Amino acid sequence: MTPETTAAFKQLHHASLAPNALDTKTKELIAIACGVSRLCENCIIHHTKAAKTAGATLQELHETLDVCTMMNGGPATVYGKKAIEAFGV
Repeated sequence: MTPETTAAFKQLHHASLAPNALDTKTKELIAIACGVSRLCENCIIHHTKAAKTAGATLQELHETLDVCTMMNGGPATVYGKKAIEAFGV
């Protein structure tokens, strides 16, 4: 990736997660769900840590992962465990 693309992606990341109608914590929980759905371990780890920093609770993470399991079945249970591990439980 070129430096310009990297900078643009970082800007998109920052703008997308900034609080607005949804707070940053909620957006990070959504990002975890997307990471689990896309089976992206690095995304799951990054956004789980960011969600925790933004104030997400373990219960909120579990409920997010419940919805992922409902929508994605068995693979979500495997990748959801990665989020729980990243949360530090």
